[in-house]
Amino acid sequence: MKGQKALILMSFPFVIWLIVFKYIPLAGWTMAFQDYSPAKGLFDQEWVGLKHFKVLFKEDLFYQALTNTLGMGVLGLVFGTLTSIGFALLINEVRLIKFKKLTQTISYLPHFVSWVIVANIVTTMLAPEGVVNNLLMATNIIDKPIGFMSNPNMFWGIVTAADVWKETGWNAIIYLAAMTGVDPQLYEAAKVDGASRWKQMWHITLPSIRPVIIVLLILNIGNLINIGFEKQMLLGNNIVAEKALVIDLYALNYGIGMFRYSFGTAIGIFKSVISVILIVIFNNLAKKTGDGGIY
Repeated sequence: MKGQKALILMSFPFVIWLIVFKYIPLAGWTMAFQDYSPAKGLFDQEWVGLKHFKVLFKEDLFYQALTNTLGMGVLGLVFGTLTSIGFALLINEVRLIKFKKLTQTISYLPHFVSWVIVANIVTTMLAPEGVVNNLLMATNIIDKPIGFMSNPNMFWGIVTAADVWKETGWNAIIYLAAMTGVDPQLYEAAKVDGASRWKQMWHITLPSIRPVIIVLLILNIGNLINIGFEKQMLLGNNIVAEKALVIDLYALNYGIGMFRYSFGTAIGIFKSVISVILIVIFNNLAKKTGDGGIY
């Protein structure tokens, strides 16, 4: 304890933040088992047991929202992970330090851009008179503009592409940090054996950062159902509303938006339970395969 006292003191503000904003609010979960009324105290409500969970599991819109959430979550997980690792590998191979730093800096910037701005950029580019349609028509790939934003079947792909563009550079930071810890002697030995740059990446870099990939993958799988609602709400419209409805948006519109606080809390508890189950399952699978885990 004495040797770590500086680190312990530095961690105090974050521990306090965690308790105040993550653990104390768990008392509000009792609302899911009550017919909550703002006029009464939290513990003066009428207790109704699992009533709101039963209503939730009987609603067709809930299963539609769950399907959309899992669909976009899986797409984001797969393409987000692959692009982040791929981008990190490419950046790691750049030997011009100034160009490498410039590329890294530029790639981080979209992460700090609000989804409101990103949604406007995407909507403008994919409009019938937008850059994408004009480019496709100029190259004779299409004869008439494509209604990207009015095609429900394209919505998941558009959301995933926008999310990948926004977060790839930021998500690659951890992979790049892991790559800096790879022993340079491994690369030197591989060069002596005649290994190309591609083989060095495949046989040295990727296996060396595999534990980091597994840990981040498990954490991201735990958030598979927590994809938020900002991008779906901002990129969606009445035509694609069926495909844009996710669990968070469902809780906002049909829970809080309709003053059904207990119902909205039940949705939140469902999400948390599913996240914990996913983390436990995939963490155990990772440990059984010998790739480590998060605990």
